[in-house]
Amino acid sequence: MTTNSTYQQIARAIEHLTATYQQQPSLSELAREANLSEFHFQRLFTEWAGVSPKKFSQYLTLEHAKAQLREGAALSEAAYGSGLSGTGRLHDLFVSIEGVTPGQFKQAGSGLQLRYGVFDSPFGAYVLGVINGKLALLHFLDEASEPEVILKSAWPEASVSHDPEAVQGFADQIFPVAGVPNPVVNTPIPVLLRGSAFQLKVWEALLKIPEGRLASYDQIADAIGQPMASRAVGTAIGSNPIGYLIPCHRVIRKTGLFGGYRWGAERKQAMLGWEAARVNG
Repeated sequence: MTTNSTYQQIARAIEHLTATYQQQPSLSELAREANLSEFHFQRLFTEWAGVSPKKFSQYLTLEHAKAQLREGAALSEAAYGSGLSGTGRLHDLFVSIEGVTPGQFKQAGSGLQLRYGVFDSPFGAYVLGVINGKLALLHFLDEASEPEVILKSAWPEASVSHDPEAVQGFADQIFPVAGVPNPVVNTPIPVLLRGSAFQLKVWEALLKIPEGRLASYDQIADAIGQPMASRAVGTAIGSNPIGYLIPCHRVIRKTGLFGGYRWGAERKQAMLGWEAARVNG
């Protein structure tokens, strides 16, 4: 069974779990949603999440989310300048970001070669795009997605070529395979981001949210020194081009509700529960 097909089965159960957690759905009920026997569902879910479905459900409750927001992510302690510079840390990965505004990019944007590949992850299939040795796009896919259309929409100036071998190293760093030696997993990941100065500041702020923790849109707005701009922050977060690695999934509403996600609410819930299990499970 591939990672992607495993995720699809787990995602159906998570969707049901988040809709009915107050009724504490039984193991057999969740197994039916995943179209698996109870035994195989319990084993598959625990292998995927690292904890039992019951424990996982605790991480998806409103009270857990509110407690995470009250604890905060120490975002207000970080100072942000205009644009991006320096290095942020996410899990065991280092992200070295180069940020350019649309105007700056236009001046040096001709003749770009965008190489891409499609890979599996714990959260389903995704397309990875690389420009000049820098990660330029990580976009999760659904059944109707057309990778080249997504890539051309994000980088219309670039010449797109399917070259999975050229980008395999990035995939190995972002979603390393458990138990497989990986000498590059802790080396810097260079990322190329194109956006307004405001967007770049928001995306950099996201890198300050630790794994297994949550922040609200208001907290992000405070962190970048624009406390009245939470709505604009939400728009910038929704346009993040580097899924998972720049963790926009860790931002929720101040009420504790998870809210929407560019790549689907179920995928966001899966990511949050999976990360909480890695930290607390």
